[in-house]
Amino acid sequence: MAHHRIVLACVTMFGASMTPWAAAAQGTSRFHGTVVDAATMAPLAGVRIVVHSRGDAAVITDSAGRFDVRGLPHGVLRFTVAARGFPRSNLVLAFAAGETIERTLELDSSRVVTDSTGVRALTPVTVDATATPARYADFERRRRSGRGQYLTRTDLEKGGFNRLSDAVQTMRGVLVECGGGGGCYIRMARAPRGCLPEYFVDDQHNEVFGLQTPIRDIEGIEVYLGASDVPGEFAGRNAGCGVIVIWTKSGPSRP
Repeated sequence: MAHHRIVLACVTMFGASMTPWAAAAQGTSRFHGTVVDAATMAPLAGVRIVVHSRGDAAVITDSAGRFDVRGLPHGVLRFTVAARGFPRSNLVLAFAAGETIERTLELDSSRVVTDSTGVRALTPVTVDATATPARYADFERRRRSGRGQYLTRTDLEKGGFNRLSDAVQTMRGVLVECGGGGGCYIRMARAPRGCLPEYFVDDQHNEVFGLQTPIRDIEGIEVYLGASDVPGEFAGRNAGCGVIVIWTKSGPSRP
């Protein structure tokens, strides 16, 4: 006897009343199991299990959510599962002659809410957040990934930084080295001397303007210390030296 757990896909509402199945015939197949709420795993009573091979007859689950459909022919059969307050769901099973199949069917009550008119509507949700401009979507996506280190415009304003180097030297594994008449430069602690990070400004590789970007123009900074941190879109011949990605206010907008 096969025993499986199925999460049913949602389609449209169902409302017709059906007649229960008769007793099982000798040598025919059987389908039985339990219907539960996917959100709570509580059994659901009064759910209709409609069989479309025999004039759309149906059985109804009892107080423990149990159902038992007997006297089924062998072959591929389609069932509809319908309950008040839930989307209707379809299920297709293939029966061998005399086979018994057991299933736990899950209906998801968390997806929709039915009002007094029978119309389904989403549960109201209050959103208290500032929308992220589309052109910073990749910045936010990578920030959520947990790889690399990030500074936002809010972080820069709180820090009161005057230069890009002032901001990134507060990050783990980032060094700012000055002297020798060549000014200051940024280096990753794990990179050898002379191995300097690559710069990307507004998603474009930019070694000329990168380090000189005015702090007042920067909206976000991404810092990757070495090849193991660098996302694929920034991997290049010098990825092992680290990568610094800068997002400015005036960069090109995305559609």
